[in-house]
Amino acid sequence: MPAKVLLTASKGKLKGKEFTYHERETCILGREEDCAIRLPSDEYHQTVSRHHCLLDMNPPDIRVRDFGSLNGTFVNGKKIGQRKAGQTPEEAAALRFPEHDLKDGDEIAVGQTAFRVSVFVPAVCNTCAEEIPDERKAEARTANGGFQCVACREKAERAKQKATPQTPPKVCAQCGKDVSAESGANRPGKFVCAACRADPLKLVKLLLLTAHNEQGFPPFRGYELVKELGRGGMGAVYLARRSKTGEQVALKMMLPRVASDLRAKEMFLREINNTKALKHRNIVEVRDAGSADGAFFLSLEYCDGGSVDFLMKQNGGKLSVTEASEIVLQALDGLIYAHSAVIPQVKLANGKFGQGRGLVHRDLKPANIFLSGSGNARIAKVGDYGLAKAFDLAGMSGLSCTGDVAGTPVFMPRQQALDCKYAKPDVDVWAIAATLYSMLTGTTPRDFSRATDPWKIILETNAVPIRQRNPAIPKALAAVIDAALVDGPAIHFKTAVEFKRALEKAL
Repeated sequence: MPAKVLLTASKGKLKGKEFTYHERETCILGREEDCAIRLPSDEYHQTVSRHHCLLDMNPPDIRVRDFGSLNGTFVNGKKIGQRKAGQTPEEAAALRFPEHDLKDGDEIAVGQTAFRVSVFVPAVCNTCAEEIPDERKAEARTANGGFQCVACREKAERAKQKATPQTPPKVCAQCGKDVSAESGANRPGKFVCAACRADPLKLVKLLLLTAHNEQGFPPFRGYELVKELGRGGMGAVYLARRSKTGEQVALKMMLPRVASDLRAKEMFLREINNTKALKHRNIVEVRDAGSADGAFFLSLEYCDGGSVDFLMKQNGGKLSVTEASEIVLQALDGLIYAHSAVIPQVKLANGKFGQGRGLVHRDLKPANIFLSGSGNARIAKVGDYGLAKAFDLAGMSGLSCTGDVAGTPVFMPRQQALDCKYAKPDVDVWAIAATLYSMLTGTTPRDFSRATDPWKIILETNAVPIRQRNPAIPKALAAVIDAALVDGPAIHFKTAVEFKRALEKAL
């Protein structure tokens, strides 16, 4: 049984109601109708803001952040995040309030409603990390409060150990350093320390030298490194060459921020296999995938023209209407295909897995659209399809709401901020419209700054009309882009087909 987080309303009108989280998820708590946990708009909750606080879950971890509410959020009776007297909600939105990690037994109070936090963690053997069934916990418990399965205990006895084995320190799967004090290491599975994550080139070289690979992944050898192509929130990308054929590929390494167990690996592999099923000229093809010693690797079709954000930098920060439109129309062809493609392994409503239709990207931005070829033969391709989603839903991004692993916030619609698992095609339509907006203006649809809490801005502000950024954009095109960036209460264009047709008509 996987870890889970349970929130139980212990006081107020919701008393007794439970909210259970088994997977990576975010939710907004407040009085607005779109909040995942909605509090009543009555005399007992007048001190609660429309979007009051953010709960970030990656079971068994849970974190809370107040959005600068007038009366704050209380954790075990202590007020957190309240804006100062005299500050307006807009002024508070320009501040980042600290996040607070919660543990089993903690209480969160908002207005007259309180929630008790319960964290359930499965028992695992301290030696082999195998899960121990509930009925075997008593006999498996060790003197220091840990667990050791029957097989490992028998092995220890055969080795004539005189004392009950102590829990071994958690070590980095790459360098062997004790990582017991590092954030994210206190979970079952292999973990890569911060120092090793900071040197991805070393890890890639080790991968190409090692003969082993983990269960569920094919062998991952036969590549020669050429150069580094870039780094991001999930890892690094290198240009590599197949030794036998000379074919160039992009070799992407992804480093979990928390220890990754077998369940996380299986979830990630299933999502990657879904992505490998996508075969379209406007989607970067995933070739191979692998995992070794806590790191994940993929080989991808190499696009020699680089990414669109690089092209924008080469052109002074933005592109012409003609060039930007050509790129986006091609990317939309890739989305139209992916949103209707037959996917072999999807999670069905009954919790089982079967064949489904459509795959949503969830992290579209200029950096994830790549160019292959040049001149009239240049092709735009949507890259990193579903990788951020796969990594995040497998829980390997940790508690990442302030980062960019769950989707880059500046290219994220309101619906996705409200629920990080929201995965309908209209999320991609909004993001590709935001990408076009950025290509034409050199900035993002909403106003962000380093001091601004991005989630509050997404939830409570609208996109700036594009002609306010660049008055030279034709009115008909501007009207289509502005309409595409409406995300309250719903996203205007539901499908990539609708948006493409509207664009073609306006151009």
